[in-house]
Amino acid sequence: MLDTTRSNLKAKAHSYEYDAHAAEAQSDLKALVRDAQSMLSAATGLTGEKAEELRSRGMELLDRALGKANRYQDQAMERGRELAHDADVYVRDNPYRTLAIAAGIGIALGVLLSRGKQQ
Repeated sequence: MLDTTRSNLKAKAHSYEYDAHAAEAQSDLKALVRDAQSMLSAATGLTGEKAEELRSRGMELLDRALGKANRYQDQAMERGRELAHDADVYVRDNPYRTLAIAAGIGIALGVLLSRGKQQ
């Protein structure tokens, strides 16, 4: 029981930490893409060496944004695997409780769906 409580607290702490990182990552990616878009837009009206420099910097920013997006995707996949493992461990440790919860949800959905059809 104590181990389950500790696991739940640990999972919640990781979840809050992950949410903060996800929001920060999303903000960083949006800023990088905006900067790249503005550089590429500015470069469309220019010609010559200056235009090429702006296009090059814009492409670098987009490449960086894609690299960050890939890293964040990898982190999200790893977090998903951790959550799936935690769920698996919980189900194995508490099979009857899990079965009761699933049955309760099934009954509640059945009641809600049958009410929807009657109206």
